[in-house]
Amino acid sequence: MLAATKIISDDESRQIIDALTEIGEEIRTGKMAWDVRLEDIHMHIEQALIGRLGETGRKLHTARSRNDQVATDLRLWVRDAIDGLDRQLVDLQRAFLGRCERDPGIVLPAYTHMRRAQPVLAQHVWLAWCEKLQRDRGRLADCRRRTNVSPLGCAALAGTSLPIDREMTALELGFDSVAMNSLDVSSDRDFVLELAFALSVIAIHLSAWSEEWIIWSTTEFDYLELPHEFCTGSSIMPQKINPDVLELTRGKSARVIGALQTLLVLTKGLPLAYNRDLQEDKPAIMDAVRTVQDCLELAVPVVSATRLKPESIRKRLEDGFLDATAMMEYLIKKGLAQRSAHHLVGELVRLATQQKKRLAEFELGEFQQLCPIIDSSIYDVLGADNAVACLESLGSSGPRQVAMQIDVWRERLAGDPKK
Repeated sequence: MLAATKIISDDESRQIIDALTEIGEEIRTGKMAWDVRLEDIHMHIEQALIGRLGETGRKLHTARSRNDQVATDLRLWVRDAIDGLDRQLVDLQRAFLGRCERDPGIVLPAYTHMRRAQPVLAQHVWLAWCEKLQRDRGRLADCRRRTNVSPLGCAALAGTSLPIDREMTALELGFDSVAMNSLDVSSDRDFVLELAFALSVIAIHLSAWSEEWIIWSTTEFDYLELPHEFCTGSSIMPQKINPDVLELTRGKSARVIGALQTLLVLTKGLPLAYNRDLQEDKPAIMDAVRTVQDCLELAVPVVSATRLKPESIRKRLEDGFLDATAMMEYLIKKGLAQRSAHHLVGELVRLATQQKKRLAEFELGEFQQLCPIIDSSIYDVLGADNAVACLESLGSSGPRQVAMQIDVWRERLAGDPKK
């Protein structure tokens, strides 16, 4: 750009580019000599360039400042991190979608307040995680859009009197646009805060998934078997298989949320333009990115290799009156008001609890004593399987709706999911 705007010559530009390429290779191979008197990486590179090119090397820093260089580099790093995280989230979505292929027809109890509520298809559960991860991807995409703005050429804080071409450097670096206020851009770390927030939500989602599967893998629930290669044993109790990877994933969320807290406090009182406090933003955001990357990398094989235990699930599936809501809605279709139907089914559940039987085990005459409008079709909605089969609303756990959503996700994740 400096050559294109005639600030330096084409020959000087070629010399600088060739020398920078050599210096970059020295850094990569560990041959670069470091000297604390040179302050930072910028001054080391410039001094190495001057050592090779003399006065020509002194022209590298024309029309720029370490302030806009740091801001530019950080945006490039965040942009790459976002793109990598998005690919990992897609891999995890595909792992959950793959479970839909392997777990057709399996019915699970769904919970509210950690109490059995209604039956759902296992596939519906897996697609729920796909939805959460899609929102995570959306937050990252929004963050990327605001990140992908070039600060280069804003110099220290006021811009420059030299005839630079900021649009050219933005285009060369793949930015969508240039920052329009030089005073704002060197202090702007909003995009770092946004990324830290998006990472925190991803970590929370991974933590919630881990917690659910830890519970589901207990003897008390016995819904699934975790792959042993992601578990450890006890040093004293030979029967123990501990879900360490899931526990660590759950724990790592605290670290990521802590990074967000660090960044919020770091930036809360800074005046305009660059302040050296901002040096502390890199450790926090880079650690948060690495932590989430590691958790996502492990989540994919855990999801893929875990085995549901349909026989164990089936043994207790009818416990907890999971079909009570289906019966209430049956009565609504028969003309009963919702609150009246709710009260009636509540009374039936009370009687069933006293008699230690399920709703489907009542005789038709017993039903009709409480509500004459009930007929033999009531048995078509009772039982967990029937209750699931009745569900028809858009986005519900009914077989037809779930099959439609599986098709939607197959299409969405086929090929390049960004398109």
